[in-house]
Amino acid sequence: MRQAIGIDDNRRRRRIQSFVRRAGRLTASQRRALDELWPSLGIDFTPEVLVLDAVFGRSAPRVLEIGFGNGETLVEQARSDPARDYLGIEVHEPGIGHCLIAARNAGIKNLRLIAHDAIDVLQAQIPAASLQRINLYFPDPWPKKRHHKRRIVQPAFLSLCAERLESYGSLHIATDWANYAEHIDEIFAQSADFVCGERREHDGNRPLDRPMTKFERRGLKIGHPIWDWRFDRTS
Repeated sequence: MRQAIGIDDNRRRRRIQSFVRRAGRLTASQRRALDELWPSLGIDFTPEVLVLDAVFGRSAPRVLEIGFGNGETLVEQARSDPARDYLGIEVHEPGIGHCLIAARNAGIKNLRLIAHDAIDVLQAQIPAASLQRINLYFPDPWPKKRHHKRRIVQPAFLSLCAERLESYGSLHIATDWANYAEHIDEIFAQSADFVCGERREHDGNRPLDRPMTKFERRGLKIGHPIWDWRFDRTS
């Protein structure tokens, strides 16, 4: 699994990244999954727009998850919702390997993975108005004020998501960091592309149309409340 960069390296270096490539050792089974399962479930990054009907072999509503971690919740959603196709983006190889194994064990066919920076993928590979829903669950909160510019939820990101969503598609977000929740409310209040369809603050007992995630359980363990939103794209 080798990813072609395809985007000008100088521009990539200038852009502020919203993620850190976490260190982690691949297990033997994860490495085997990357070698054996990627050809059927993976999509290599290239700066060309995907033909999603060809990728999945059918026409269906599509859901994109940005930063799926170990993929357990992504696989659960794809397994329980066979009428829709699921795309997952992640940069952490052990997590990708874990997700590939889970997808194989679940026997699902409506899931594909991309191992690359989500902004590049949205800009270059995802067709306009092709997604019914985008999920962003527990993104890196960058809690220190001097790092807030690294948060993925920024006006330019909202505009890009709006372009990739079909009319009245939705962007679902969850976080367990209070100051990130305030930031999300502020950024969306400035957007003409989205309206807040639902907002929940809860203690892990009321997730909004999603499974509970590993990062959610970690936040709850240290006493963090959970915020969930559904933002609906305007026409």
